[in-house]
Amino acid sequence: MVFWRTNPTMVTKDDALPGRDSYPYDVPSQHAVLTGATLDGPWPEGSEVAVFGMGCFWGVERIFWQLPGVLSTSAGYAGGYTPHPTYEETCTGRTGHAEVVRVTFDPAQISYEQLLKAFFENHDPTTKWRQGNDIGTQYRSLILTTSSEQAAAAERVRDTYQRELTERGYGEISTEIAPLGEYYLAEDYHQQYLHKNPNGYCNHGFNGVACPVGLG
Repeated sequence: MVFWRTNPTMVTKDDALPGRDSYPYDVPSQHAVLTGATLDGPWPEGSEVAVFGMGCFWGVERIFWQLPGVLSTSAGYAGGYTPHPTYEETCTGRTGHAEVVRVTFDPAQISYEQLLKAFFENHDPTTKWRQGNDIGTQYRSLILTTSSEQAAAAERVRDTYQRELTERGYGEISTEIAPLGEYYLAEDYHQQYLHKNPNGYCNHGFNGVACPVGLG
């Protein structure tokens, strides 16, 4: 991962890199961990999609593929302006995108609230442009919603978790909640990275404050 030494500034649409009309690299179609799962669909009828940014997407993807009821995960770029960005472009901060993970799940087996619980508990949602030593707008805490119901749930769980953090003397949640726009799959070597590289870099894990929602 790239470590930034200056205070990040979110790029504007006018100043973002131009990008391109299609992927400049090949992306695998099959998930390396979840048997039979595809990275870009089609997915089983009734499944839903959630998208989360929690810093470096390597550790984030592993958190979600391990959850029962999750059908597929993928590492990608979203929340910005540049069409079909590369990893190197995203790392400059000039695409506006964050490193995110798209989670396809069966709502009959795991609720969106349970995914939100995993989201809030496994990173620091109070640091605006960083996670640990990873600094940059691409590492921001981000929930990209695919329905009005998801947006309402995200705001409700955020507010509930803020009360838990405040009681323990922690700061304000900086997590951005916004509708999902375009989502772009990351390069092959990022997909299920910690499965392919078990000793690879990861700075994710339980942050020490439980989120009291999503248990039902």
